[in-house]
Amino acid sequence: MYAARPGIKPWRANRAGGNGSWRRLLAAVAAVAALSIAFSLGARGGGDTHYTTVEVEPGDTLWSIASAHYPADDVRVRVDDIEQANGLSGPAIQVGQSLRLPA
Repeated sequence: MYAARPGIKPWRANRAGGNGSWRRLLAAVAAVAALSIAFSLGARGGGDTHYTTVEVEPGDTLWSIASAHYPADDVRVRVDDIEQANGLSGPAIQVGQSLRLPA
């Protein structure tokens, strides 16, 4: 076992860094959080989304608009994107309505 002088508890030694070690740990956690946020914004396009505006014609649906403007993408995902970009609670749209299409 270890020998301890009087006044030093064997189960708890003094910290060499004092409160500075907690500050370094907090700074490291903050740096990791900031990098995580930066990378997630970068993956989504930096939050600077550009929109194209279209007017709903007779016979148009969100599905037909999404498939016409995003032929290479999954139409279901793009319909959800259009709903979110325009604050729609469902697929109902009106003739003459302007819709913002995310780029």
